[in-house]
Amino acid sequence: MAQLDGGDKSITLPVPMKFRVLPWFLLLALGLFLIQTTDGAVVFRPGEKAKYVPPGEEELNGNAAELFEIGQKAEKEGNPKRAIRAYRQLVRQHPRDALAAGAAFRTAVLMEQVRDYLMAAGAYRVVVTNYPTSPHFLEAIEAQFRIGEMYLAGKKLKVLGIPMATSMDRAVEIFAAVIRTAPYGKYTARAQFDIGLAREKQGANDAALQAYAAVIEKFSNDPVAADAQYQIGYIWFTAARAGTKDIAATNNARTAFQDFLFRYPNSEKAAQARANLQQLEHKATSSSFDVARYYDKQKAYRAAVIYYNEVIRQQPGSVESEKAKKRIDQLRAKLGDKVLRPLQEMEAEKKEAEKKKGAEQEKAKSAGQSAPARNSAPILPPDLDSALPPPPSTSLDTTLPPASSSEPASSATPEPSSTSQESATPSRPEDSGSSEATASPTP
Repeated sequence: MAQLDGGDKSITLPVPMKFRVLPWFLLLALGLFLIQTTDGAVVFRPGEKAKYVPPGEEELNGNAAELFEIGQKAEKEGNPKRAIRAYRQLVRQHPRDALAAGAAFRTAVLMEQVRDYLMAAGAYRVVVTNYPTSPHFLEAIEAQFRIGEMYLAGKKLKVLGIPMATSMDRAVEIFAAVIRTAPYGKYTARAQFDIGLAREKQGANDAALQAYAAVIEKFSNDPVAADAQYQIGYIWFTAARAGTKDIAATNNARTAFQDFLFRYPNSEKAAQARANLQQLEHKATSSSFDVARYYDKQKAYRAAVIYYNEVIRQQPGSVESEKAKKRIDQLRAKLGDKVLRPLQEMEAEKKEAEKKKGAEQEKAKSAGQSAPARNSAPILPPDLDSALPPPPSTSLDTTLPPASSSEPASSATPEPSSTSQESATPSRPEDSGSSEATASPTP
């Protein structure tokens, strides 16, 4: 109702219905206009409020041909999200249709175009896994490798639009898929090498060494095998240069670079490998020289000479080598050659002397065991009359000390006179036990 003021009286007039409904029509028209400009959709469901669906997210139905046509039309109209939606729906609902392989490939291509790289890598993987006879198989492999190298180069992952740390694990996952789906492909050897690079960037040197070793073992004829051999040496070289106390790092680096130069002498990295070897040799020489000086200060001259000689062997003609030679000459002039002789010779002489001494002791022992048989006389048997004086032939040598009183008298048994000839001959080792049992105790 509308009210008019006419002086003292006011007049109330009814408001037409159309004026009350008009604002609602205007809002509806504006909403339809916005929907058309955004290519979205408003979904009405029974018992639910109307819901706006962004472009490409609306549900699509139809057979494979219809869905593929929707995708093609959306691509032409510049609506990649709608096209992706249609192609994915086709692959999901009609995976064995003749159009499915092409739809899967177009899905991956469009995802890469909108910079959804991880999803694109997964979509390319669907192509090579589910449709290996597709004409786009090699393209899908190459695309996966391309995306993997993007992450290897430092592509940042984003979660809800927030940049996260570089993910080498994602790169490794993509490269592993390339190796698994195309084990004899064009990019397989390089993918294996890139796994090593990714692990090396992560600081996982053990995993990196295993990956590089796999390149050399499985793809020895591929040019990338030379790079893998060099990287093995470089990992150990870096560890040795960092000052690790593990001497194995230096030895492994030296071996790896020597193998590299032997196998790939014409490689563009050969000059750098030689330079690295020189640094390793200088490091080993400096280390040996420091050890030699330490023993020299401790007056352990023999050990010092050993390490001075090692310096001379490692880098003849170097500054350290000349210093080592000069110091050895000084020690020889001061202490003589005997003190500076190699430890191995000293040990050998010591063992020889101990062996000789042991032989002499054994000889003396054998001579001492046979002596009582030559100097002692047979003792009277216990059944003879002890009151009678002993005959001259049985008198003991008074120059010998008396027998131990602790020796039981019954232990002595008479020896026949015929044994006097045998006593002149040294007793055999196997008879020594019996002679001790029958002879008198001797000192």
